[in-house]
Amino acid sequence: QVQLVESGGGLVQSGGSLRLSCAASGRAFMRNAMGWFRQAPGKEREFVASISGSGSNTYYADSVKGRLTISRDNAKNTVYLQMNSLKPEDTAVYSCAASAQSTYATASRSARGYDYWGQGTQVTVSS
Repeated sequence: QVQLVESGGGLVQSGGSLRLSCAASGRAFMRNAMGWFRQAPGKEREFVASISGSGSNTYYADSVKGRLTISRDNAKNTVYLQMNSLKPEDTAVYSCAASAQSTYATASRSARGYDYWGQGTQVTVSS
């Protein structure tokens, strides 16, 4: 059974940093795209960042470019989201996702491109 478990969320002041982790179990995802999405209260889920299976290609929402960085450690079957210069508008539940398809060179920005999802971790940025 595939599981994605996020960790690292919490409460941080505006301008602060957090590092989210998403550990996958049940199968290897070293050739599969993985991504981070977020959902704020009363809003639709939105794309944050994604990374190709190789790790060579990354994609970001315009709102987070230059502040958030996605990376992966295929040996640990884990994807990370380093979050710097956080803003109150970054407050949301952050969920990681993984594709069931081998997508070594690219990664989707759409939730439809992912088959497995974690439960999410809360990130709250105070002003």
